Amino acid sequence: MALMPRMIHVRGVPRLTQLVRLVGEEAARQDMGRDLILERLVEVLLVEALRAAPSQGAAPGLLRGLSDPRIAAALRLMHGDIARAWTVADLARAAGLSRSSFFDHFARLVGVRPMEYLLAWRMAVAKELLRDGRMALDEVAGRIGYGSASTFSTAFSRYVGVPPGQFRRGEGVGPQADLATPPTPWSTTAGENGGPGARGVI
Repeated sequence: MALMPRMIHVRGVPRLTQLVRLVGEEAARQDMGRDLILERLVEVLLVEALRAAPSQGAAPGLLRGLSDPRIAAALRLMHGDIARAWTVADLARAAGLSRSSFFDHFARLVGVRPMEYLLAWRMAVAKELLRDGRMALDEVAGRIGYGSASTFSTAFSRYVGVPPGQFRRGEGVGPQADLATPPTPWSTTAGENGGPGARGVI
C-alpha cells in the first residue's frame, strides 16, 4: 500500500502538493537509500517552493515557510530526520537566528509554532504507517521519534481524538476524525502563535 499523507495540502500548487506527499511517503519507509532519497526530495521541494514563492500578502503556510531560506533550512531538517529530538534551539541555530527571532519568524510565516509543526508532521506520517498496517505500534512510535508505544499512544490520542489501535482498525474513524484534527501547517489556516517559551521536544 502506498503511503500518501491525506492531511497535507499546499493549495493552488499541484506540483508542491505531490512533492510533499512523496516526502511523507519516503519518511515513513525504512528501505535502503531512504535518507539519500529523502534529502533529494526535500531539495527539489525547496526549489519548487522558491519557484512558486508567494507574495508578502499570502496567507501563512508551508509554501511561505519554504520560500524563506532561513525557515526552509529548519523545515528541511524536520522533514529529513523526523525521529530526532529537535528543540527550538537546534532549529534556530540551523536557521542562523536567535531562538526568539526564529520562533516568531517561523510562526508568522508557517502559521504554527515550530514544535506544533513537528508534531503535525509526525502525526501525518504516523497515520499513514497505521493505515499501512505493517508495523507494530512500538515500531511506529520509534519511527517518528517516540521512546515508547505508550507515550506515542497518548500523544496520538490527544492529537487525533482516537487511540492508534482504534485508528488502525478504522473503528469510529471517518472523515469527521480528520476534520477534528487541529489545523495542519500544510493548509493556509494560521494557528495560535504563543511565545518562544514553547521549547523542548514533542
